Amino acid sequence: MQFDPRHLPVMSREVCELLAVRPGMRILDATLGLGGHSLSFLDATEGKVEILGLDRDETAIERATANLSAYPGRLHAIQMRFSRFPEALAEVGWDGVDAVLADVGVSSPQLDEAERGFSFIADGPLDMRMSTADGAEPAENIVNFWSFERLRDLIREFGEEPQAGRIARAIVSEREKKPIETTLELAKIVEYAYPPKWRATARNHPATRTFQALRMAVNHELEELQEFLDRIVDFLHPGGRVAVISFHSLEDRLVKTAFRREASGCLCPPRQPYCTCGHSPRVRILTKKPLVPTPEEAAANPRARSAKLRVAERLGDPMAELLPEGMKGLDGGDA
Repeated sequence: MQFDPRHLPVMSREVCELLAVRPGMRILDATLGLGGHSLSFLDATEGKVEILGLDRDETAIERATANLSAYPGRLHAIQMRFSRFPEALAEVGWDGVDAVLADVGVSSPQLDEAERGFSFIADGPLDMRMSTADGAEPAENIVNFWSFERLRDLIREFGEEPQAGRIARAIVSEREKKPIETTLELAKIVEYAYPPKWRATARNHPATRTFQALRMAVNHELEELQEFLDRIVDFLHPGGRVAVISFHSLEDRLVKTAFRREASGCLCPPRQPYCTCGHSPRVRILTKKPLVPTPEEAAANPRARSAKLRVAERLGDPMAELLPEGMKGLDGGDA
C-alpha cells in the first residue's frame, strides 16, 4: 500500500524500533487513522503481529481496514475514543498488550476534506467534530455562543495565540451581525483581527492557532489524552512499551508528566517526613528528550514538523521478583 505523501505515518521507523516490534506481539494502535503505523508493524514482522486499532472516526476505520487488507485477520478495528481502550481490550478478549502507540491530534484526511470543517483554506461547515456519534458540540456553537471571555481564554490557552483578545473581540463583533457558519468566514475574521504588520510577517496563516484551539475544545483532546495516560500502564505487560506522538506543547507536557510520575518512586510532597503513598516506579523512560522528525522527513511531510515522540517501558512487578522461582506466575487458583 502506497500512502499519499501528505498522509505518511510520522516517524514510523523510530516508532517500530523503540516499541521493539517483533513477531507474536499484541499491539494497541490507539489512534488508527489510515493505518500507516499499523501497516509498518505488519510489514516489519511479515504479518506476524496482532493489532487492535481504535479511532473515533468511522471513515478512518473503513479506510484503515482497506489499507491493511493484505494482512487478513491481523487487525481488530473498533470505532471508539482511545480513552476507552479498556473496553476494546475486553471486547477482543485481551488481558493486556505488548506495545501501544497513540498518535494524537487531527489526521490528514480530516484536514483535507473541507466538509469536515477543520480547514481554514477550503470552505466548509464550521464543525470540527472527529465523530458526530459521541455527543460533541460543533465548533459553530462555540464560536457563536461562548462569551468573549471564554473565547479569549480558549484561544489563548489551547491555541497559545498572543492575539487571543483581538480575535475573540472580532468574533463577537461579527456574530452580532449574523451567525458565523463556515470555516472561511471564521478564517477571514481571524486574519483581519491580526495587526497588519503581524499579518504581513506571519509564517503560518493567522487562523492556524485559533482553529487548533477550537478543534481541541470540540473533541476534548487534552481530557482524552489524560484519561488514556492515567490508565495505559495498568494494561502493559512487563517489558511492554508505550509510545506517544504529540503535536502540541500542552499534549507533550501531559505525556512528559505522566511518564515521569510512573517512573518515580515516592510521590508524597517533598516536605512530608515519611512516605504514605507506597508508589514504586512502574516504567522506565526510554526517551530522555522527545524525538522529533529528521530534517528529511519534515521536508517530505511538513505536517510532521511539530511532532514529538516519547516512549516508556513497563517494569516488572517488584513483588513478583521476591517470590520463589516456582511460584512466579501462579494466580492463586485451585491446585
